[in-house]
Amino acid sequence: MTGLRYVYAVCRPFRSALQAQLSGVAGAPPKQLTHHGLVAVVSTVPEADFAEAPLRAHLEDLDWLAVTARAHQQVIDALTAVTTPLPLRLATVFRDDSGLRTMMEAREEEFRRVLDRLEGRVEWGVKVYVETEPTEAAEPSEPGPPEHGTGSGRDYLRRRRLQTRAHEGVWQRAAEFAGRLHETLSAFAEDARLHAPQSATLSGASGQNVLNASYLVPRANSEEFVELVDREKDDAPGIRVELTGPWAAYSFTGQFAEESEVER
Repeated sequence: MTGLRYVYAVCRPFRSALQAQLSGVAGAPPKQLTHHGLVAVVSTVPEADFAEAPLRAHLEDLDWLAVTARAHQQVIDALTAVTTPLPLRLATVFRDDSGLRTMMEAREEEFRRVLDRLEGRVEWGVKVYVETEPTEAAEPSEPGPPEHGTGSGRDYLRRRRLQTRAHEGVWQRAAEFAGRLHETLSAFAEDARLHAPQSATLSGASGQNVLNASYLVPRANSEEFVELVDREKDDAPGIRVELTGPWAAYSFTGQFAEESEVER
């Protein structure tokens, strides 16, 4: 193969075929490179885009980055349907097969240890949002304090205090609910990770994110996990719970994969 080697994931050999028309990064179909009983799933990509200098420039281009990240995730999703992949970070590229094999040789023990831990497990994401933004919850019924009248001024200040207390109560209930939910789901899952709350500007989601967590769950227990989330969120008026997955276990692969802002 000519061109550079773009690596999506490392896994153990699997029998099920990937989708026939599966397209990866740069439109290239994914292939398998086997080394010492491990499989690297790769695409051949053009050096003009993925050599060090052009790749560094591309990574500053948000449109290019989004397209590449979606193609990368498409391959990871296809692998997750047929095996347990250990996803590598976005834009992991090697000069040729020899360079890739050298890396696999050097990290073989680590790959096997992580794959043993992840075997038969998937990642579920749970986010909790307060539906009403703070400015909306505390917005007064009048555009501003009245300009005249002592009594009306006192009424205005009283309403503002009541609205502020109501707003604080919403946030307190949301924080308490998120804490209880995380404790319940962590007890069910084999492992859990708390992430920084997502910015509404970046995610485009409405409301304020108060819980952003990932849970490692045996694939066989996934249906029960989903039912548990559904039961818990029924008792959360004014609070939105979002469940995503099942995903490859990005959050539990240590240094091999890094979270991106691409929605999963």
